[in-house]
Amino acid sequence: MNRTEKKQLIDSLNSSISASSVVLVAHYKGLTVAEITDLRVKIRNTGAGFKVTKNKLTQRALSGTKFEQISAMFVGPTAIAYSSDPVAVAKVIAEFAKANEKLVILGGAFGETLLDANGVVTLSKLPSLDELRAKIIGLINAPATRIASILQAPGGQIARVIGAHSRKVA
Repeated sequence: MNRTEKKQLIDSLNSSISASSVVLVAHYKGLTVAEITDLRVKIRNTGAGFKVTKNKLTQRALSGTKFEQISAMFVGPTAIAYSSDPVAVAKVIAEFAKANEKLVILGGAFGETLLDANGVVTLSKLPSLDELRAKIIGLINAPATRIASILQAPGGQIARVIGAHSRKVA
């Protein structure tokens, strides 16, 4: 890889990381290409990114971003995952690490908050952005549904009384 290619990689990675709200770091030593590809596909399905790059290039890409404090984690065979939805990518990484002990979560950063491996696992246990949106919509719709059922109840009661009365008369 020549200097121009390295510069393009650093700039591309820097812009991707800058647009993210979370960056997670993991060791992948011992994973096969098929396993890394499987992990990469799962992460991309959540709208996140996953890169295996050289540590020095990643550290240069991190400089000037809010994630600069995680530069010390880049020792050995490391990969990064980054996303604007912090919970979704943390869930994928934590589930994959639980199923495959060769992926070791080192930590990461959520905004300017430094995370250790336990912090990433804790983050993965939170509800995702889509789950939170669904709960909010459910809470907003609940009062309207209750009002509709309350308004329908008196009419239904009157209909049952009239029906019972007509059966008596007939």
